[in-house]
Amino acid sequence: MKILVTGSSGTIGTRLCEKLIENGFNVTGIDKKPNRWNEKVNEITITGNLQDKKFTEKLPRDFDMVIHLAANARVYNLCINPEMAKENIETTFNILEFCRKNNIRKFIFASSREIYGNTKRTVHKENDINLNSCESPYAATKLAGEALVQSYKKCYGTNFVIIRFSNVYGMYDESDRVIPLFIRQTKENNNLIVFGKEKTLDFTYIDDSVSGILLCIQKFEYAKNNTFNIASGNAVKILDAAGLIKKMMKGKNKIIIKENRTGEVLKCVVDITKAKQILGYKPKTDFAIGIKKSIHWYLKNLY
Repeated sequence: MKILVTGSSGTIGTRLCEKLIENGFNVTGIDKKPNRWNEKVNEITITGNLQDKKFTEKLPRDFDMVIHLAANARVYNLCINPEMAKENIETTFNILEFCRKNNIRKFIFASSREIYGNTKRTVHKENDINLNSCESPYAATKLAGEALVQSYKKCYGTNFVIIRFSNVYGMYDESDRVIPLFIRQTKENNNLIVFGKEKTLDFTYIDDSVSGILLCIQKFEYAKNNTFNIASGNAVKILDAAGLIKKMMKGKNKIIIKENRTGEVLKCVVDITKAKQILGYKPKTDFAIGIKKSIHWYLKNLY
């Protein structure tokens, strides 16, 4: 099977491409920047901007499947600069058009648990979607992306799987997401700022997230035209995550609590029952073990 992965230099993209190469898939990546983490992934990555239609027109066309991971993914950053949200929508449209024009009928779209928003629920199933709960431009891009994917199935026969990821952490992430940020700040003996004392999220170790994608590839014909939550299914307070990182790293820094920021979801855990039943998905990495692995990787490779 020949697979095209967009966002192949990102956190999930790098790890996914590594696993696809290990498993003998013929894989090509696309990203704005070269892959700095893995030379084999870098060798199969085409650098370019999916907003540029001339770029997409020059891409190889004989793919069996496209996995669309590429996105500007920092919620607060997109609140500050909504032009980044516009880019997400444009790239999703352009890659769907690429599939339509080249008769590629298998499409996996990376969505997010952000689309559940702030509601009275804490645990969310795949059908728990309400436009009125959309908290941020980032969440809006994922809602728009899902709608586009659904429409391309109905109008053009592009079969799909939508995956809603939840707070993926682990290796290959040098952003200011909360886990790598707390590890770096603790290493530098800087204070950890927790935005929302009661903020509770569903953190998913990178290998568990990628295992969900691999199952969607393997079982595509059985799972197609469905949406799946891929997460741990467990609740973790940001305050507790900060405390755990500080304890494991024997940090002397302080934890400071501030108000929740604009656009950010305060409480969200996702129900992974559907993924378990249809895909056979089973997350394996306990949060404490995942944090230990993450600290080891960051101290060895970045900080």
